[in-house]
Amino acid sequence: MNVTKNFIINSNLLVECLKSEKIDSGSMYGQFLINSLSSGQGITVGNLLRRVLLSDLKGTAITGVRIAGIKDEFSLIPGVREDILEILLNLKGIILKSDISNRQFGRLRLTGPTVITASSIQLPSEIKIINPNHYIATISSSHIVEIEFKIESGTKYRLANELFSEKFEDFIETDAIFMPVQKVDFKVENVYDNLNNIKERLFLDVWTNGSISPEQAILSGSNLIIELFKSITKHKIKKEHETIKEKNKIKPIDPYTRMPIEELQLSVRPYNCLKKAQIHTIGDLLKYSPEKLLELKNFGRKSAHEVFTTLKNKLGIILK
Repeated sequence: MNVTKNFIINSNLLVECLKSEKIDSGSMYGQFLINSLSSGQGITVGNLLRRVLLSDLKGTAITGVRIAGIKDEFSLIPGVREDILEILLNLKGIILKSDISNRQFGRLRLTGPTVITASSIQLPSEIKIINPNHYIATISSSHIVEIEFKIESGTKYRLANELFSEKFEDFIETDAIFMPVQKVDFKVENVYDNLNNIKERLFLDVWTNGSISPEQAILSGSNLIIELFKSITKHKIKKEHETIKEKNKIKPIDPYTRMPIEELQLSVRPYNCLKKAQIHTIGDLLKYSPEKLLELKNFGRKSAHEVFTTLKNKLGIILK
């Protein structure tokens, strides 16, 4: 459904919503126009909004599970078709909407044979599932499966071994993707008036996971930017003597090293092999040569080819 409406970021900036629609699995898409920007402002505003929308907005995700009778992610659940790693991977696809500030818990208890979907989880009233039909696992026999879910809010993504909260006994911690905005594109066009003066207009395309609308995302992101600069203007700039470090002592941080391997979207076999080898991030993966990867259990040449090709096509990384 196409919608045209305006909303104001501040007294000087008017944003026009050109398009707003729901797409697959509850995801949402919106296109926005910001007019009357001075020359050069389009790319500045577009870049700033894009970075804030992708990294600073809060979201909610499952951060751990406790399964009755199971102690670690390498165990098997009696009567369940999927292994633990496959179930954890499926849980990452559940989209939650909430305004929680404290940790919450959800539960399910099912008797097979049956299919477990996101709608099977009993949650506190303040948490809503956007994609209730999302598949989790299949119980193929008459076994009873009991799972408890730990749910938290946060920003960006968080690896299972980088807990910002204390560990819970018997819980299997899982990587969590909190980002409600999935993708942001922008385009800048020049506009000439009757006096041939140049103004710019900025087109923004925003895709969200459905836990927040694109319009809400832009408003929230803009407010974060405004509050950031307000905090700067409220404080005087302090001049302090700082020791200048030699350039050769400063090592740049590779932006991909902390990225979870889930971002590669590998098929189940190579993904499970990497996780069982405790390879959780791109940084972990880059420590392995192609020969060392092939030595991993059940990691054949087909899996290796998929990993090498994905690294090259998605991140421009070539393993040597």
